[in-house]
Amino acid sequence: MKKIVLTALFFFVFSQAAFGTDAKLEQSAFSLGHLNSTAHLLGFVAAEEGFFKEEGLDVTLTQLSSAGELVAGLESNKLDAAFVGSVPAVTFQSQGRDVTVFGGAMSNGHGYVIKSEFTKGLKKWDIGILKGRNVASVKNSVQDYELLVLLKNAGLEPGKDVNVVYFDSQRDAYTALQSKEIDAASVYSPYASLARGAGHEVVYYCSEVEIFKDQPCCRQLALTSALKAKPNTYKAFERALIKAYKFSRENREKTIDNVKKYIDIDRNYIEYEVYGGHSASKPDPDKQATVALKKGIVEFGYTKDYDIEPLYDTVLYKEALGSLIAENPGDAIYRELLEHFVKYE
Repeated sequence: MKKIVLTALFFFVFSQAAFGTDAKLEQSAFSLGHLNSTAHLLGFVAAEEGFFKEEGLDVTLTQLSSAGELVAGLESNKLDAAFVGSVPAVTFQSQGRDVTVFGGAMSNGHGYVIKSEFTKGLKKWDIGILKGRNVASVKNSVQDYELLVLLKNAGLEPGKDVNVVYFDSQRDAYTALQSKEIDAASVYSPYASLARGAGHEVVYYCSEVEIFKDQPCCRQLALTSALKAKPNTYKAFERALIKAYKFSRENREKTIDNVKKYIDIDRNYIEYEVYGGHSASKPDPDKQATVALKKGIVEFGYTKDYDIEPLYDTVLYKEALGSLIAENPGDAIYRELLEHFVKYE
């Protein structure tokens, strides 16, 4: 079986060589939207290490506050691509917003924190620690969905046992933790590190919860029409992100330097978020995992059902990765990405 898989990989790689890297880009100026998150390091590294330029792209990175702002940026043509959370990506698609997922940005990396005064004397706690507490969260986010699932599984009812207070952005939810009225808050990177640095305790990381293992978080999103009209441009963008992933695996300190230029927090916090084992910033579309997540949030009643197939493009990533492997057939990291893609497409 292993020999058959390896043979299939061999033919896959060399079938991509025909795509090459000489195809003319439909545009060179490119705008990428991101959040205030270390999780979006692929874009930071690709910009700072010159990978976008190598691919013929002049990329401007724009930080926004929420998934809603990022999708609005795509729809107004102010952004060409954006790193958007998996749950809002799915809910926006279910609402008829014509945006397509064409790659990944991060898996896991989020959870909830609570003020340490509520953990004193406790050697172990679970989601039940939120009972009777005011919890800041963000509607239409993977953090909110996970919280509601965990509360339901623990027999706790939002609004009755736990008061969930919604904010427009993760930054706002975390800032609310400074007030006396809020006891706990959702976090994604780097807010978990900031919270720990402020003396708060982590209730849970999703990577530590079996049902959320390898949960797809931020996805690469673009207008469906743009992907169809400018495939060479988006393939070049994808190649740059794949190169950035390889760089982040091989150059720890320089990657931290690159991230700090965009997320200006303590280097130790960046290192913890990026290399601490709670998240993985990788470009693979992880289609199977995202489709499974979509099924879960539909069954949970978080959003209505829809056909995700026309709005999930794995071809661009496949062609980009295939062309890079054809150029670097002995590269272990590219081969690792290929094996993951073939297994989970």
